[in-house]
This record gives sequence, C-alpha cells and structure tokens, in this order.
Amino acid sequence: MDIGFLLAPTAHSGDLAETARLVESLGYESLWIPEHPVIPVNMKTPFPFTPDNKLPNHYATWADPFIGLAIAAAVTKKIKLGTGICLLPEREPLITAKAVASLDLFSGGRALLGVGAGWLREETEAMGAKFGTRWKQTRETVEAMRLLWTQSEASYEGEIIRFPPVRCEPKPVQKPHPPVILGAHGPKALERVARTYDGWMPLMDSPDELKRDTAIIRKLAADHGRKPDSIQISPLVDPRENGPSTDDLKRFRDAGVSRIVLLSQATVAATASGKAPELARHFAQVVERARGI
Repeated sequence: MDIGFLLAPTAHSGDLAETARLVESLGYESLWIPEHPVIPVNMKTPFPFTPDNKLPNHYATWADPFIGLAIAAAVTKKIKLGTGICLLPEREPLITAKAVASLDLFSGGRALLGVGAGWLREETEAMGAKFGTRWKQTRETVEAMRLLWTQSEASYEGEIIRFPPVRCEPKPVQKPHPPVILGAHGPKALERVARTYDGWMPLMDSPDELKRDTAIIRKLAADHGRKPDSIQISPLVDPRENGPSTDDLKRFRDAGVSRIVLLSQATVAATASGKAPELARHFAQVVERARGI
C-alpha cells in the first residue's frame, strides 16, 4: 500500500522545495496540495469539519496548488504530485487542462488530479459559478479536459462548459491522461465515481465502511461497462498520534485501498505553519508499516 502526504503551502510553511525532497526521501508515494482560491470575508456557510463549524484562518492563506506542485516537480524524481483537491467549478477548464498537462509533462508523468465541487457556497459564487450546478460543472469540466488531453483538435458542448474546436498542448505524458480522482461523500458520490472518475478520495477513517462503499462503486462501475478494479481508492485518513497501525493498514488494503493520504485538520494547520518536515518525519513510520503488509 502507498502512503501520501498532504501539506498546505503558505507564506509561513517554509521551503516547499526542501520539504518535497524530504517527503520523497522518506518513501512517501505522493505529495498532495489542497486548494481554496479565495475565502469570502462574510461567509455564512458553516465549516463542516470542526466541532464549532468555524473555518480555520489558515484556509485563506493557501498558495496555488499547481505552482506548489511545479516547485516540487523540479526538485524530485519519482514522488507523485497531486491536487488534494482542486475545486473545478472555480476554474476555467481550458487553462486548467493546460496546467495539468504541463505539470505532467515537466514532472515526467507524475501528476494526479484530485478534484471536487466544493462545500463553500460563497466561495463558489465569488469565483463565478452557480453553487446548485457545481457537480454538473465538475463532471463537464472533467469530460472536456479529457478531450483536450487526448485529441489534437477538441471541442465540447455541454450545458455549462462549451468551446469550439481548439488545439491544447502540451499533451500529458500519462496515457490516456493523468488520473482524475473525486473527493466527495454520500450515495451520489459513489455513483459519480463509478460513472466518470478514475478514483475516489473520501474522508474516511473506517475500513469497514470504506469496504462497503468500495464494493458498491465497483458494482456500479461494472454496470456502466467499466473495469471495476481500474478505480483507485485513496481515502484521506486522520493519522491521529502515530498514524494507522499495521492492522489498520491491512484492513484498508482488504477494503480495496491502494493508497492512504494522511490528513486531519490538525496536520493541515501544522503544515501551514511550517511543521511539515516534522510531521513527515514523524509519520514516516506509517510508510514503513505499509511496506510490510
């Protein structure tokens, strides 16, 4: 099983290039960077991931993920480089397709595109999208980008995303394209993954629940004529004090997981404030456990 490390680069997070080299040297399979382009000052939407429903201040300070991953690509050789996650309704699809393909080219085929539709209504609307149609916009953006990545002349005519025949180069190194992994939850998410995406990245601490949901995704994927085992399962798992135990990792493996990305509100806050190297070293024990199962 592979282990991924997620960090939020900010003006206070330290030398990103140095951290990326460290994470690779410690044996992590992937490095992930999250995204929030803007945080509206007068947001009313409750934050769903803390007991008090208040958004931590550091969320407003995150750097652009593609710039961060490009820095990491320049100083590493093998670690995979992922957005965790990229908010597609808040991005223009043509420019995003080029950014992803460029990252994949210059990294030698190491890009992973974790995507989502977002939970913060005020942010979605500030970026010019309609919150009520964000999931459709996410799907259409993915469909359009796949055409841009694989066709010499691509066009798309959706309900939201539309553009005439265009050339969009460079093409990605990975064929047919980098994996597009959906971060989402609930029954609708399972159907969305099975129908459209190359993988699933839920917040999930229960291997038993994940095993049930993964079985549903694989059945739905088969119903859609897809190869069920082609879908990557990469949950975001709270490492707590010392990371998942060997038994936990085995249970995740048996649930169909190919990769675990270590993430909690505490770890993201710590990386934003400059403690990513310390955390990466501490949780390297999980990498060692994963190698042994």
